[in-house]
Amino acid sequence: MTAKNSDVEIIIPTYNQADYLREALHSVRHQDFSSWQATIVNNFSSDHTAAVVSEIADPRITLVDFANHGVIAASRNLTLRKSTAKYIAFLDSDDWWHPKKLSRCVEQLEGGADLVCHAEEWKAPNFSRVVRYGPDSRAKYRPLLLGGNCLSTSAIVGRTEMFKTVDGFSERSDFITAEDYDLWLRLARNEYRFVFIDDVLGTFRIHSASASSSIARNSAAEMAVVESHLASQHFKRGVVRRRLGRSHYSAARAFHNAGDYSSATKRFLISLRLAPLFPRTYAGLGLTLLHSIRHRGRAQ
Repeated sequence: MTAKNSDVEIIIPTYNQADYLREALHSVRHQDFSSWQATIVNNFSSDHTAAVVSEIADPRITLVDFANHGVIAASRNLTLRKSTAKYIAFLDSDDWWHPKKLSRCVEQLEGGADLVCHAEEWKAPNFSRVVRYGPDSRAKYRPLLLGGNCLSTSAIVGRTEMFKTVDGFSERSDFITAEDYDLWLRLARNEYRFVFIDDVLGTFRIHSASASSSIARNSAAEMAVVESHLASQHFKRGVVRRRLGRSHYSAARAFHNAGDYSSATKRFLISLRLAPLFPRTYAGLGLTLLHSIRHRGRAQ
């Protein structure tokens, strides 16, 4: 089967990740499902990205140079809007898949699912854990909005026409890093059927860098998505406050894990002001204050 009539289009945005991209592409080529084509949307990398693609030399793989100006959603949409494949899969260039990923997901799609999301291994140099997404009850519009994201982009395969119906990823600048969450919300609002596979079929690479600036940026993007959807649905004030409190709680946890106890404390306090009946916030704040005191003691 040639690339032109493949069942699955794999969209891989990349920028200066040539060696990771090599691993990602080898994982695609080792799939036990062969009816795929992959489009690498290269944001004019200055490394050896083009050489990696030439080295692999698979006719099913295409390299497209495209300046996304920092909006990764634009790179994904570029290929999504042109695709004639039946299904779309997303793969970040620093992640990789297990050999049965596509066959297992396509089996569910052929059985009537609109979107399939499988479990992943989250892997760092000295850390690894299995993350399972969903469940189905969390993937309806209201619980997905109020409870937070429960899907992962590199673990997704879905119907091409479904993605096109909602016009793909939002390219709003304030959604950057959370544009996937916004897409799942819009799909859920349209009542598409999400199916979750608990088996680990891919690996999500966690990079060592967890700078406070990145956490703040990711938190602001998630907050922008949440506020946009909350405003459009006219939720009661108490519901809105609890959801925003949850967002600040999540940011506080991330700051705590990065060792930025000052920022963590501020976010926990905001979370408490918005949602004072969320017990985890009290526990998180107490733990952060304890770590902060110990840290100051060691520094003296």
